[in-house]
Amino acid sequence: MVHIQIAIDGPAGAGKSTIAKILAERLGFIYIDTGAMYRAVTYLALQQGVLTDDEEELASLAEKCTIELYWNCDGSQQVLLNGQDVSQEIRSPLVSRMVSQVARHPKVRSVLVRKQRQMADEHNVVMDGRDIGTTVLTGAEVKLFVTATLEERARRRFQEMKDKGFTGSLEEIKAELSQRDQLDQNREASPLVAAKDAILIDTTDSSLEEAVEHIYQIILKAKESLR
Repeated sequence: MVHIQIAIDGPAGAGKSTIAKILAERLGFIYIDTGAMYRAVTYLALQQGVLTDDEEELASLAEKCTIELYWNCDGSQQVLLNGQDVSQEIRSPLVSRMVSQVARHPKVRSVLVRKQRQMADEHNVVMDGRDIGTTVLTGAEVKLFVTATLEERARRRFQEMKDKGFTGSLEEIKAELSQRDQLDQNREASPLVAAKDAILIDTTDSSLEEAVEHIYQIILKAKESLR
């Protein structure tokens, strides 16, 4: 059976994960949050004292660990790492700062890309990340690159963190996102870049509902063309 693949890439804070989750629910597809997988490996490395520049050991952690992604009835994501619920822990400011350092390693990416492709081979999927259309699902029926200005992304992330009790400043969030953009865009392995056949979606001046509806219509047209 041939499964439909929707690939969504973009920088942190652009809204791609929220959009991907809603789209998957509307389409009846499986949502695969690849960022959560890299965060889980980062969290495991921090717990075990593995340095972020130790590519071999990080790749070994990624290979040996089990990462399971579930969605609860209330829409919240549950991430199980080796059977343990780490849904909250992988969203900590420390993991957010360190995840790009872990994700830049080719061997780590190779392990997780293989696992992501296995998931996509078994289901109709909406998958989001930073190299989905360019590396993970190069043959995806729909490729999207969701972005927004740094200022707007920082504002959204700041509000999100504030709601969770974060006491830092907007400028700190903006600086962290800017640094993460630089790391993601300039890493040697699968840098953050829009696939040549990706549709650009700028959410700076769009509400979540408007962005979701726009993309949903794009996907419906693509599905029609496949019949």
